[in-house]
Amino acid sequence: MNAFTRPLTSIGRATVSAVEGIGYAGRLLVESLYFAAFGWRTGQPMRPRALLEQMRQIGVDALPIVTMMSLTIGIMLGIQFIAALSEFGAQSQVVVAVAKSVTREFGALITAILVAGRSGSALAARIGSMSVSQEVDALEVIGIDPVRYLAAPALLAMLVMLPALTIVSDAVAIAGAALYSSSALNVTPSVYIMQTLALTTPGDIGQGLAKSVVFAVLIALIGISTGFAVTGGAEGVGRATTRAVVLSICYIIVTDMIFSFFLNR
Repeated sequence: MNAFTRPLTSIGRATVSAVEGIGYAGRLLVESLYFAAFGWRTGQPMRPRALLEQMRQIGVDALPIVTMMSLTIGIMLGIQFIAALSEFGAQSQVVVAVAKSVTREFGALITAILVAGRSGSALAARIGSMSVSQEVDALEVIGIDPVRYLAAPALLAMLVMLPALTIVSDAVAIAGAALYSSSALNVTPSVYIMQTLALTTPGDIGQGLAKSVVFAVLIALIGISTGFAVTGGAEGVGRATTRAVVLSICYIIVTDMIFSFFLNR
């Protein structure tokens, strides 16, 4: 009987833990938005300096790696689409294929994964270190709400900077595809880009930006909630950092699949 009930018990505990984690993340989201909008009414305003610092760390500092990877992705898509479409004599469709793939899918996805690995892990490590060293408890003792001080600036900065990085990623990826594909299509890179602008609709760009907003919420909440839940000293911080990155990437990919299914039907 124990052999039969033990797996069910493990599944039940895992389910309860997952539901509890989702509820905790939802509470963090509501409280962060509340402090951002109405914190000044309760004497707990969000500091603009903290928001700007988070925007710099999440967005500006990530520009080099996002640019490099987006350029690589754009060139790779150009190579693959030219090789695939040339078998059907449809090389002229490379422009629209790359444009829609980048703006709808790859720009937001690649940017979110890079930011999750870079900034999501940093959030978990920073807040986790503060939790282990009891700095979070010290904030509460002196009357500073940890959510207002730590979570709200990071969440808002992620909501602003991830869509901005996505736009940069889209532009760089399309430029990379133009650099490679223009010679194969017998056009100049400027003509390639003009054709891309003519074939890209606001809905294509909007779909990628909508995804980036959801990805931003996921990355921020997973990193913050994982950091607040850290126990076990330095080893716990290391586990939390790894967990934040893995969970963020998994949720990003699953969410992207759901978006793609409903938005492209």
